[in-house]
Amino acid sequence: MVLEVSRMQNGYSSEDSPGDRNGNGLEGEEQHETKVTPFERLSHDLNDDPKVLKEITLGKRIGFYRIRGELGSGNFSQVKMGIHALTKEKVAIKILDKTKLDQKTQRLLSREISSMERLHHPNIIRLYEVVETLAKLHIVMEYAGGGELFTKISNEGKLPEPEARHIFSQVAAAMEHMHSQNIIHRDLKAENVFYAGNRSVKIGDFGFSTYTMPDSLLNTFCGSPPYAAPELFKDESYIGAYVDIWAMGIMLYFIVTGIMPFRADTVAKLKKCILDGSYIIPSYVSDSCQFLIRSTLKAVPQDRFTIQEIKDSEWLESQDFPQALEPFSVYPSLSGANISDEERDARKVLNDLGITDTHFKQNGSRDSRSSVTGTYRIVLHRIHKLFKKHCVKVSHAFSGPDTL
Repeated sequence: MVLEVSRMQNGYSSEDSPGDRNGNGLEGEEQHETKVTPFERLSHDLNDDPKVLKEITLGKRIGFYRIRGELGSGNFSQVKMGIHALTKEKVAIKILDKTKLDQKTQRLLSREISSMERLHHPNIIRLYEVVETLAKLHIVMEYAGGGELFTKISNEGKLPEPEARHIFSQVAAAMEHMHSQNIIHRDLKAENVFYAGNRSVKIGDFGFSTYTMPDSLLNTFCGSPPYAAPELFKDESYIGAYVDIWAMGIMLYFIVTGIMPFRADTVAKLKKCILDGSYIIPSYVSDSCQFLIRSTLKAVPQDRFTIQEIKDSEWLESQDFPQALEPFSVYPSLSGANISDEERDARKVLNDLGITDTHFKQNGSRDSRSSVTGTYRIVLHRIHKLFKKHCVKVSHAFSGPDTL
């Protein structure tokens, strides 16, 4: 299926764009002959426009992104919403202070970027771009505007089981894709599952993720203690997939009850509760759901359900599981040969913006630290979503406000 791509009508603009600044722009036929593309206009403004330069100085703009309000914060970072100037796409920008990043944190950050680039699933947050300045590192990601699953349940209470099935099936599908790519999340929890719509969720925050072969042993304690599997408290090596499956069981319990199975005032007491393995499932939880919870929260890692067994369980037997996307390149092809219909459509949209094959070839190291790569990934992601909805013109998805 090939999407029809027409010229974008609502590309980048600013109050002071080249060609109309202070009445000194080109006029008449000469103006028509030298049409400035949105990409050229933005590049000019980032270098020469006083208003834009002031925003950069004040931290209100970074690269192609204008920074809006704060979405959250952590020990080493804060997350803000941004808007991509060329496409008007809302993004989440994780901002880290480079002076506070020790070698261990830098390794984790490198793994986070690598993990996100390897994963192609509709229920996993996408990485768009990494923007680095002298003082800060900015990780630009897909924006899921519905907030955390944790916040929803904490504020509104447990989910009804039909809704819980729908949400948990998406988590299971995403985790299956991760493990198929030999990536272990190691920090799966309701705080790291984000609503992208009323009934759509995405897993994010790959800061503790790692790449490992299925039977390889790991030895680093990662994640949140309430979600930690018992083997993590035993100072033993562990197999990553089993730890993720335990966390899935904890999350399922939380989704259908609104509380955690293991609760304590201190980490030491929590550790004892988890090692004792004693918890009670409320009687209002259906028998099939109780069975699935108990099958994932087995003390012996090898006794836990596999993700396939979770998917095949009675509780989820009526559910559809979103499929991984067809493999695609997270970098624009230099030649444009042997690419998918989606990638071809993305190149057409980029060409309308003024990003041409010449820019692809000048893209240097072709990694995520490139505004051309970032724009390509945003456009390609929109096209993937449109393909899913069937027969929608790409140009419609790029309509937005005339200015930022």
